[in-house]
Amino acid sequence: MKEYFEKNGGPLLEKINSIKIFKKEDLRPVLKSCNIVGKGAFGENIVKLIGCCLEVDIPMLVYEFIPKGSLHDILHDQDMMQLNLDLRLRIAAETAEGLAYMHSTAAILHGDAKPANILLGNEFIPKISDFGISRLIAIDKEQRAKYIIGILTKKSDVYSFGVVLLELISRKEATFSDNNSLVMNFLDAHKIKRRSTELFDKDIAAPRNMELLDYLVGIAIDCLNLDVDQRPEMTQVVERLLMLKISHDK
Repeated sequence: MKEYFEKNGGPLLEKINSIKIFKKEDLRPVLKSCNIVGKGAFGENIVKLIGCCLEVDIPMLVYEFIPKGSLHDILHDQDMMQLNLDLRLRIAAETAEGLAYMHSTAAILHGDAKPANILLGNEFIPKISDFGISRLIAIDKEQRAKYIIGILTKKSDVYSFGVVLLELISRKEATFSDNNSLVMNFLDAHKIKRRSTELFDKDIAAPRNMELLDYLVGIAIDCLNLDVDQRPEMTQVVERLLMLKISHDK
């Protein structure tokens, strides 16, 4: 790796945090997707591919720079940046729009939608990243490419978005404190028709926000339905979130 940096940019490349390295044969199956993204076919909420560099020892994909880092870092870092409910609702709605756009326009699944793969640009505009590669490529113990088939569907992304929504309103990671499951905590509360007040982030758990938070939990629970066929499409999730946003803005 040291030799690679010296031949391809030296200290400058070492300062870049978002480099992922693949073999050429790993990249070929996803070049079609890369071409689509490079031509700007995706919407505002998808991180844009600047280019594919295959003419170096180790091929690279170069994406646009997203200044504020990942949603995971914003939610879970010790600094705990203030995030009001309006901003969280907007991040949720626009992330859902990005996934819906991928599903409907480009017919591409993400396969690993989570706060770490949602980057925040200027004005906290969410940008979905790490799609395609994580879905198509897995490396076994011998570092040979294997292709994942028959596992992921659009409804897999819907489930993952439900988890993201719970992380947004609770500010807890999906698994926290001695393997405590965020999803199971919310599902258990839902089963006994108990409000999830104690699970909400205290910074947004004001009485005036409770009705909206309950609606958001309802959307998340629908996304997490174990019956795949009963989960909504991402387009339906977008509609529900936008309606909530409109009513909340009034």
